[in-house]
Amino acid sequence: MAAHGTVTLGSNTPADMSTPVLDLDEDEDLEVFSKNMSLPTSPSSMTNQYHLDQDPEEKLEDIQEEGERDLFITVDNPESQVTAIETFIMYRVLTRTTRGDFDSSEVEVRRRYQEFSWLRSRLEESHPTLIIPPLPEKFVMKGMVDRFNEDFIETRKRALHRFLQKISVHPVLSHSPHLKAFLSAQDLTPHKKQGPGLFSRMGETVRSMAQSVRGTRGRAEEFFLLQDYVDKFSSNISSVDKVTQRIIREQRECLDELRQYSPTYSQWAELEEDLSEPVKGVARSLELCGQETEKQAQELSEVLLPVLHEYVLCADTLKTVLRRRDNIQADFEVKNEALATKKVDQDSVQEEVTALADRLEQANTALREDWARWRSSLRSDVRAALTSTADANLQYYDKCLAVWESFLLSQKVDPAQHQNHNVST
Repeated sequence: MAAHGTVTLGSNTPADMSTPVLDLDEDEDLEVFSKNMSLPTSPSSMTNQYHLDQDPEEKLEDIQEEGERDLFITVDNPESQVTAIETFIMYRVLTRTTRGDFDSSEVEVRRRYQEFSWLRSRLEESHPTLIIPPLPEKFVMKGMVDRFNEDFIETRKRALHRFLQKISVHPVLSHSPHLKAFLSAQDLTPHKKQGPGLFSRMGETVRSMAQSVRGTRGRAEEFFLLQDYVDKFSSNISSVDKVTQRIIREQRECLDELRQYSPTYSQWAELEEDLSEPVKGVARSLELCGQETEKQAQELSEVLLPVLHEYVLCADTLKTVLRRRDNIQADFEVKNEALATKKVDQDSVQEEVTALADRLEQANTALREDWARWRSSLRSDVRAALTSTADANLQYYDKCLAVWESFLLSQKVDPAQHQNHNVST
């Protein structure tokens, strides 16, 4: 996968980065055609000069405020549950903590996807202007993947793990009573009965529609700039996400072709006595390159694509949070204008205006702080994913180059032997 731009790899960058010249005589240990072997590294590869230590999972552990963490959450061990009316997946959620408000330092519960969704909804209701981490979508495109497929379940498990990991390091969300209930209550049913109902959520939707028509008149410049950034970010990250998915599909299609291509060469080699060895060499080279292609597609699927898609969903969350902030400001402006007309009960409306002013200031402060935190998380996550992908690309092309270099080495003919062959013929 091609990349554009400048990447600074470190202070050890050699002054001469011109294209290296292949010298087939200088490396006698390039041998890829033995049966039990690991792929060599091309002598001219950048992976011989640089080693990029990047682990996206380790990067996630660094997203935290100063001080020691006291809450560690793991999502694992998915199990299929079958009832008379449905089949669903339950995940183990294991919590280790030193917090005194938990009954035990280690708590284990099992949760299904809709309970993760319940937690996120409650966090949004409690903190409408905080940027709540996204969940993976509940539904998948028909015909694209079976939601009970092992790969799909594993991908969703990792996404749910990241969701709780990010909440666990958030200075506000990690102390939510809803999170504690989710992590520790064996039965969430009593907790699900609490909180705003359907009509409350419909009310928020109606206010959003009214605000979109009326608009906000005193919106600070910083929030106009934030809105502009979010709109452009959403467009860019969505495009990159779609193209990456297309590249992965095309790589898998190429891999299917390679798996058919190599055996065809092997069959051909059986018919050509004089060409048998080079044709077999090509078959073996194609097989090895196919193995590396599979690894590269897996890297994109498991490392880069999940991060890109997570931030596609984050962009939608940011838009929602900005609308909520604007709704609060719109409510404040309406009440403030009513107070100015002096046609209402001044005392009661003044109390509402004061309360809305405080709420707006709290919303602005919360969004500013969470926005800075979110940008830091974005930089960390995306940089780690891109660096890991770049490293994987280097290894992929390096190993494929080594395969074909070794094939060329295997086809070298000693001049004396070549001369003897011509004399004999």
